[in-house]
Amino acid sequence: MNRKNRLTSTTEFRRVRRTGKSYAHPLVLLIASPSIGEYPRYGVTANRAVGGAVRRNRAKRRMRAALQEFELSPEKDLILVARPGLDEAPWSELVAAVNNLLKKAGAIG
Repeated sequence: MNRKNRLTSTTEFRRVRRTGKSYAHPLVLLIASPSIGEYPRYGVTANRAVGGAVRRNRAKRRMRAALQEFELSPEKDLILVARPGLDEAPWSELVAAVNNLLKKAGAIG
């Protein structure tokens, strides 16, 4: 996805966390907030509970790739937070988890 579709600054992440609603799955946590732009934006994070730098980066790459499978609604800004085990989970399970969370949040276009 393009750079314009990413949440990049700390202020944007804080706004989404403060105003958003969270949806949980054992592999990933989704926080969805009303968007202030005309296109969907998202951010991905992984904390140290996921593992070292290599495992965290792999988890973030997999979440970005899973998001590309879907047509996102421009009304939502999203943050995906990796949980432990996401980097080793089967691809189909990850995509199903993201799909389920996006539907709950109403973020699929």
